[in-house]
Amino acid sequence: MRSSSIDSHRFPPMSNSSAACAVSAALLCSACSAAPSVAILGAYFPGWMLCALLGIGVTVLVRVVAGGVGLHRHGGPPLLYPLLALLCSAVIWILLFRGLP
Repeated sequence: MRSSSIDSHRFPPMSNSSAACAVSAALLCSACSAAPSVAILGAYFPGWMLCALLGIGVTVLVRVVAGGVGLHRHGGPPLLYPLLALLCSAVIWILLFRGLP
């Protein structure tokens, strides 16, 4: 009778980088168990999408106000508005979905 060990000819040993890639892929492919959904006009959208759209809207509003007041003459740093949109989206996420699991 054969032993219960794995036959090394069928399954070659896995290198450290291959194992790291396999673990990373497994972690990235797993989903959240309780992602909040928001009902808009009868359709359910993920909460992150609503927060991203609101964050972009707040950033556009800040850009318009800064341009009207004269604070934004030369365009600013290249990453200013994308990072501001990310910050606004994260703050809106915390304010709206803080108590959800």
